[in-house]
Parts: sequence; structure tokens; C-alpha cells
Amino acid sequence: MAKIGIIGGTGLDDPKLLKEKKEIDVNTPYGRPSSPLTVGSIKGVEVAIISRHGKKHDIMPSNVPFRANIWALKEQGCTHVVVSTACGSLREEIKPGHFVFIDQFIDRTTKRAQTFYEKEKVCHIGMAEPFCPYLRKLLSEVATELKIPHHNKGTIITIEGPRFSTRAESRLFQQWGADLINMSTVPEVVLAREAGMCYAAVAMSTDYDCWRESTETVSWEMVVNTVKQNAENVTRIFLALIPRIKKEDCACREAIKSAIM
Repeated sequence: MAKIGIIGGTGLDDPKLLKEKKEIDVNTPYGRPSSPLTVGSIKGVEVAIISRHGKKHDIMPSNVPFRANIWALKEQGCTHVVVSTACGSLREEIKPGHFVFIDQFIDRTTKRAQTFYEKEKVCHIGMAEPFCPYLRKLLSEVATELKIPHHNKGTIITIEGPRFSTRAESRLFQQWGADLINMSTVPEVVLAREAGMCYAAVAMSTDYDCWRESTETVSWEMVVNTVKQNAENVTRIFLALIPRIKKEDCACREAIKSAIM
């Protein structure tokens, strides 16, 4: 049976949503995760939730303990990881409030450990298709049924942060083919693949970054307001998705077996 890890936590640690809810403190070889794990069940499916930036959002993107978070979920027996992430839109058609079930990423981070294999073994993990196709298909089906505005694919560019982009950078990223921009997808998705877990992201567009001169330039207040307005839809998607996830054979979970030198 599948066990689901959730990173983001928007609304999903509400005691009314999780049955038999409890918090557990864990430690890993990479230190403590961003928050205690909130564990319980949703419609009979076991779930473990981590708040990526801490319960009080006091961990900046570069300091998120990505390896500890993924390791903790793996130790809990999670087979799949579904995350939420706030993003800036680089495309006119991806409006603030829309969801995108991303299928590709471009990495512009510089400071983050991206592998569990730093000593004795080398891991060349395949990332041609970084986000689980099975989970993305389920997400699309759920969003369609719930009539939530969404896009079935998109390329996200992850920057180091914590600053937002310049207008020149934003336009450059458009030229590279990026559809969205955030500060958290990499290395999270890479580490999940190394850990042998399926991974998918619900990327929520909160703003138009700064390329669109006819609108207000992105600010933290703008991001928070849009996230709050759409928290209910994130929750609706996750609650409908989780009972549908089956522990089927998937290339995501097998990739690590042929990646170790």
C-alpha cells in the first residue's frame, strides 16, 4: 500500500483533515528536517507532512534541509511525495491562482547539496523525466473534476534566492523556455529520485514575476495573499488525490538501482 509524504503543508496539518494525527520529532544523518513530522491518515491512506520552510516560515530557501526532509520521509516508509510550491509565472496564460503540474526543471541554484552520495559511492541519477508521470496524470484528472484552473505541464526554473529576479533575468528565463520560477524545487525533486520515491509538484502561480511591466512587480506580500486565497484549492486537490495513489511499479522508484557507481 502507498504511503504519501507531503511537503508544503498548506492546510493539510489541520486536525480536522488528518485522522489519528500526531507530531513526531525525528533526526537524520543530515540533521533535523524543517519541522516535526505530522503523521496521520487521509481517507485510510497513511500520510506524513513536513513544512518546508518551518512551521513559522523562518527557514530561507537556501537553508532548507532538503536532504533531511527527504530522508525523514523515506524513513517513515513513504513511497510517493507530493508537494506544493508557490511560483512566479513567466507566461501570460499562466495567471495568478492557476496551478501547473510541472514536468521539467532548469536548475540555477549554486549552494545546495544535491545528492546523498558524497563519499565512497557516486550516483549519476537519470533526470530526463524528473516528475512522476503517474502522479501528474492523477493530478490532472483531479483538477479537471474539481474544475480548478490548471496546466498539465510546464518547465520551472529554480533560483537560489532569497531575492526575487531582476527584469533582465526574468526575460532571460522566458527565452530559455521556462514557464514558472521558484526557489524550492531543486534539489528536492532530485533527492526524491535518489531515495527511490515518486515525486510530483502542485505549482501555484502567485504573480507575474517582474517581466510584465503592466502589472505590479512581485513582492512577498503579493505571494502570501495569493497563497492564502488558494489554500483551499490546494487542500481540495490533495484530499482528492491521495486516496487514488496506488503503489504501482514505476520507473521513478527503480532509477536508483542503475545509477550507483
